[in-house]
Amino acid sequence: MRKIAFTNQKGGVGKTTSTINTGAGLSKLGYRVLLIDMDPQANLTYSLKTHSDKLNKNIYHVLKGTSEVSDIVIKHDEFDILPASIELSGADMELVNEPARENLLKDALREVEGSYDFVLLDCPPNLGLLTLNAFTASDELIIVLQSEYLALHGLSKLMDLIKIVQKRLNPDLKVEGIVCTLYDKRKNLNREVVGHIRDYFGKKVFDTVIRDNIALAEAPSHHKTIFEYDGDSYGAKDYMMLAKEIRNGY
Repeated sequence: MRKIAFTNQKGGVGKTTSTINTGAGLSKLGYRVLLIDMDPQANLTYSLKTHSDKLNKNIYHVLKGTSEVSDIVIKHDEFDILPASIELSGADMELVNEPARENLLKDALREVEGSYDFVLLDCPPNLGLLTLNAFTASDELIIVLQSEYLALHGLSKLMDLIKIVQKRLNPDLKVEGIVCTLYDKRKNLNREVVGHIRDYFGKKVFDTVIRDNIALAEAPSHHKTIFEYDGDSYGAKDYMMLAKEIRNGY
């Protein structure tokens, strides 16, 4: 069971879109997939219209120890989901005195070990306790970078946190790759930024870039993955390519 966290401390770079549609792509390739929404904004949860189901239970209750993972799993056509809610916003303060608080999610996921081929985690746009839990529970990280001028700005803090987690909590954690999103090849700036990212990170950057595509923006409002909404779109083609790269252990 490969556990992969999609991360960036910046918001609006495509983490949730990438988590959902990479998961859908892996599902289409025949794998059993679980998506975990670790963001108090619950965008993944709302994008798939899972917020009305089992409304009184979500990942917050798993972290608090009042629910098991199996209690809150919601079945989707293409994967399973552990939903989030605004209750997560207080987790940093509420869990601060919990013993081994960085391991709460890791311990909870032992219940489903072997039940899935891939577990994909959508991290919040910060480097707090929820992100720390996701990193400690994961085997791999995928950093999502928008193809814009400030893409690398502040990334040093994320890399510092990764090093701390590797040293103190999860020595097996690795950066599986970096995916560039919202890419428009017609824009010189986008091409230059992706070139700089490749120069900086080398082979860690996935060959696949996620092109800027209106269908990707529209799909969540219809509570569908890109494959359900428009399987012939650039977005569907790009995320299938990314899923294949991840499958092959980039």
